[in-house]
Amino acid sequence: MNSFWDFIIWLFWFYVVIACIWVFITVIVDIFRDHSLNGWGKALWVLFLVFVPFLAAFIYLIARGRGMAERNAARVAESQAASADYIRSVAGSSSSSSTAAEIEKGKQLLDSGAITQAEFESLKAKALQSA
Repeated sequence: MNSFWDFIIWLFWFYVVIACIWVFITVIVDIFRDHSLNGWGKALWVLFLVFVPFLAAFIYLIARGRGMAERNAARVAESQAASADYIRSVAGSSSSSSTAAEIEKGKQLLDSGAITQAEFESLKAKALQSA
C-alpha cells in the first residue's frame, strides 16, 4: 500500500513540474510576441523569470494576463481569417462550381420574375461558355 501512495505523490509532483514548465514557456513566448513591450522591458521580464521564476510568472500573469489573452485571441482570429480566405480562394478557383453558382443565381432570378426565360437562357449560355 505504501508504494501505491508513493506513486500517486510522484504523479502529482510530475504534474506540478509539467504545469510549471508550461506556464514558464507560455509567459516567455508571450513576452517575445508582445509588440507593445520594448526590448528593455522584454529583457527585464526574462531576467526576472530566470532569477525568481515563480514570483515573476505570477506577477506577469496578474499584471499582463488580460493583454496576454487578448493577444492570443487576436492571433487565433487572424489565423482563422487567413485559413478562411485560403479556403475561399481555393474553392472559388474551380470553374465548375462558379458556373453552377451563376446558373443557380439566374434560376433564382427567373423564379422570382426578375428576368425572362430568354434572359435566363442567355445567362446560362454565358456561364457554360466561360467554363
